Amino acid sequence: MKGMATYDLIESIRNTNEWMGASARAFASYPIWGMVPNPMFKVLSAWGRVTERSFARMVIKPDWAISSIVGEDGRDHIVEELVEVPRPFGDLLRFKVHGRPAKERRVLLVAPMSGHYSTLMRSTVSSLLSDCEVWVTDWHNARDIPVSEGKFDIEDYTLYLMDFMRHLGPDTHVIAVCQPVPLALAATAYLAEIDPEAQPRTLTLIGGPVDPDAAPTEVTDFGRRVTMGQLEHLAIQRVGFKYPGVGRLVYPGLMQLGGFISMNLERHTQAFTDKISSAARGLDGERDRHNRFYDEYLSVMDMTAEFYLSTVERIFKSREIARNAFVVDGHKVDFAKITKVAVKIVEGEKDDISAPGQCLAALDILTGLPPELKASHVEPGAGHYGIFAGKSWRNNIRPLVMEFMDAHTGDQPAPAASERPEPPHGAGLKVAASNG
Repeated sequence: MKGMATYDLIESIRNTNEWMGASARAFASYPIWGMVPNPMFKVLSAWGRVTERSFARMVIKPDWAISSIVGEDGRDHIVEELVEVPRPFGDLLRFKVHGRPAKERRVLLVAPMSGHYSTLMRSTVSSLLSDCEVWVTDWHNARDIPVSEGKFDIEDYTLYLMDFMRHLGPDTHVIAVCQPVPLALAATAYLAEIDPEAQPRTLTLIGGPVDPDAAPTEVTDFGRRVTMGQLEHLAIQRVGFKYPGVGRLVYPGLMQLGGFISMNLERHTQAFTDKISSAARGLDGERDRHNRFYDEYLSVMDMTAEFYLSTVERIFKSREIARNAFVVDGHKVDFAKITKVAVKIVEGEKDDISAPGQCLAALDILTGLPPELKASHVEPGAGHYGIFAGKSWRNNIRPLVMEFMDAHTGDQPAPAASERPEPPHGAGLKVAASNG
């Protein structure tokens, strides 16, 4: 079958490298080599440890590892992960903090589906929990989803977001990061038309490709150079027999990881060289900075082929969001329908994935939104990762987002879900009905 042999070949290469690392570590760690004055065996053992760990992480979903937070009372409060809305391709996950009064700020954090697990947002979630009730979209690895669950493209993704927003109600503040920015915007516009009472209070869009042509990068240039036929031929593979999603067409996470690393190959090479050197000298640690970063960075997930291809074709090539021509479930979304949701744009000055201007384009298509409900911020010196999880987020961006939420928090109580009108033709619930 198309791509299955290639998928299994890539997995075999990964598995072989993991085995080679484990073998080198075991062989070079025998005590007898302590009698040999040459440091070769220490270097070989260090290389083995780093290699084994790195390749093993690629097929393991990281834990959220948020067990507790310190409350305003100075006590530790247990954090429990609760799946509030289960779906085949992704759940609405709540981080419930026990033993403290409920916070007024209710935040839906829309995590990207771009090759990494939603746990990439761990530090973002942790930073919000002290002041907010937090929910996050927890996307599933496509290789683990049986083909019987059907397709999942950007329209289905948008419908998922609509369902999650309807579940949480209109007193919600939505924060979308990177890839889901244009789709969170589309979900809000669709709700504004068919179920206005379900719209969130605010929408914070961080570093996303609303208009990729507004500020071209290496990512957008690649999307322009490659035809859809070439992309499907080169990037799409079929899940092998090892996983529950056997036979499903996917864009493999390991292939996406290769693309990520190639963009900053020199920096990654230096990081691993330094790590091996430190390990050989006995100066590394289990949870040092290198391991904390790469345990997450190297852990990747597959995307469904239809999601990946529709993202490239409709968001990057056709620019449907930027042209206000996006269609969901046969219905054309009109961004002018957003008239009362406050929207804030956050960009990083040195973002080389979604360069400044790509996300800011959202304000231009929100023609029905009053100027006082629009805001934007460009963080000086910040790269793509830093605007949602680094020092720039903690020290500068997070306080600005909190102020923005508070400035646009309404006083009206949220209507119960049963009191809100149902959307026409079951829009926004179609995914749940067909996949649930």
